[in-house]
Amino acid sequence: MGQVLTIRDADFEREVLQAEGTVLAYFWAQWCGPCRLMGPSIEWAASAYAEGLKVVKLEVDPNPESVKRCQVEGVPALLLHRNGELIDRSEGAITREKLAAFLAPHLGAAV
Repeated sequence: MGQVLTIRDADFEREVLQAEGTVLAYFWAQWCGPCRLMGPSIEWAASAYAEGLKVVKLEVDPNPESVKRCQVEGVPALLLHRNGELIDRSEGAITREKLAAFLAPHLGAAV
């Protein structure tokens, strides 16, 4: 943990739904300006919560199966899973502070 893992549709089941522990799935698009703004915050979360959080990112356009399966309607989107179960979600760009507040109830404060 500690790094953002880039995954594809073929990896989603194994890396998110079958993973033990807490996984943050970040759905993004190359053409999405707000997604580019959130990139550093996603990297921060992977580092700050390295002990208790796995962070994966999935580009929406080449991975329509996961987008449909997760009912992602807009990007950027964050889906938080624990032991394969969706426990929280957020769509739209958020600041690093709001990302920390989104994660805190599930993981505690960042280190």
